[in-house]
Amino acid sequence: QVQLVESGGGLVQAGNSLRLSCAASGLPFSTKSMGWFRQAPGKEREFVAAISWSDGSTYYADSVKGRFTISRDNAKNTVTLQMNSLKPEDTANYYCAATGYSSSYYYLGKSDKYADWGQGTQVTVSS
Repeated sequence: QVQLVESGGGLVQAGNSLRLSCAASGLPFSTKSMGWFRQAPGKEREFVAAISWSDGSTYYADSVKGRFTISRDNAKNTVTLQMNSLKPEDTANYYCAATGYSSSYYYLGKSDKYADWGQGTQVTVSS
């Protein structure tokens, strides 16, 4: 049974940082690209960042580029999203997801390319 469990969310003031983690089990983690998506109330789920399983390439939404960093540890089956300089508009429920696609923004940036999802962790940024 595939499990993706997010942690690290919380309430922070604008300008501060948070580090989200996703622990994966029940899947061949080293051959899965991992992504982070977010969904704010009343809005559609949107892509945040992804990291390829094949070459470690990373992809970011324009809104978080330069502020967020995605990384993975295949030995620990974890993927991390370091979020710096947080803004109120970053407030959302953040989801970890896994896909077999290996690369390209075209695939890794789309939620329908991901087969497995976590339950999400809430991030709230106050102004």
